[in-house]
Amino acid sequence: MKRVITMISMFMLLLFVVTACGKSSDTEKKDKVTEKLTKVRLAEVTHSLFYAPLYVAISEGFFKEEGIDLELTTTPGGDKTMTALLSDGADIALVGSETSIYVATQEAKDKVINFAQLTQTDGTFLVAREDVEAFSWEDIKGKTFLGQREGGMPQMVGEYVLKQHAIDPKKDLTLIQNIDFANIASAFASGTGDYVQLFEPTASIMEKEGKGHIVASFGVESGTVPYTSFMAKESYLTEEKDTVTAFTRAIYKGQKWVDSHSAQEIADSVESFFADTEKDILISSIERYQSQYSYATNPILDEEEWNQLQAIMKEAKVLDEEVPYQELVNTTIAKNVMEE
Repeated sequence: MKRVITMISMFMLLLFVVTACGKSSDTEKKDKVTEKLTKVRLAEVTHSLFYAPLYVAISEGFFKEEGIDLELTTTPGGDKTMTALLSDGADIALVGSETSIYVATQEAKDKVINFAQLTQTDGTFLVAREDVEAFSWEDIKGKTFLGQREGGMPQMVGEYVLKQHAIDPKKDLTLIQNIDFANIASAFASGTGDYVQLFEPTASIMEKEGKGHIVASFGVESGTVPYTSFMAKESYLTEEKDTVTAFTRAIYKGQKWVDSHSAQEIADSVESFFADTEKDILISSIERYQSQYSYATNPILDEEEWNQLQAIMKEAKVLDEEVPYQELVNTTIAKNVMEE
């Protein structure tokens, strides 16, 4: 009997040691995985369902699969986002491609390079204070339009669309564009302006609360443009090529996932990023962006889109001389990722 007890005791002791070793081994493995993650600081110009593929890439674990520990920060407005990038407060910026052109025209020594595209249309909608049954662009004449920051893509596209409908934004309406990007929606909600230009889900929230009504899409009206891209300083792309490649790979996974899933499934994936937004708003907002093909299905920014961007900038009189596509766009990494 004593022998049996002794054997059982020895067996239990052995089991404890093996289990302890197993737990230690598992812990070591997790620690090693954590050690392998490379931190990347990403600054996004706004927080919107317009960027759903990015949030999907995070929530579905694509960045971690690629060995990246992503730190996401919202820096409202292109000027603040670019400042964060240029001052080394961020490694990568998600912002309108026009900002890289502004930096280039200042003859920066370390150019800002677009290496992956996320959205391919404008992401804003025209919201009217009054409920209009049959909206016509003529309706906006003589009214007060609460626009976006001067020189930014939303405002330039907004003015471009107005001109396409024979409306001079400087003469045919009262244009307000001195309100900080983060406060535009609240300014409209409090009574400023007859029309406002907003991203989703803010536009739909405004509509659901009875404070405005979506009457048109600037994305539909303006066509395909490299509206929002991932960019980094040229030195970072050179020194951290493997990291940028892994980052782009994660984004491409997110793009493909969004392209092959429904608005409901996408909303399920990204809802943690919009905790204060009701599910039906998430779904309808995503459906709007899907219907107008706002989400790029791959990370390549092509030359035709680049030319359209500069045409819009010229129309807005913020660009005197075009910047060659090859100078500020690097598609090598994106193409290599897609060919893998």
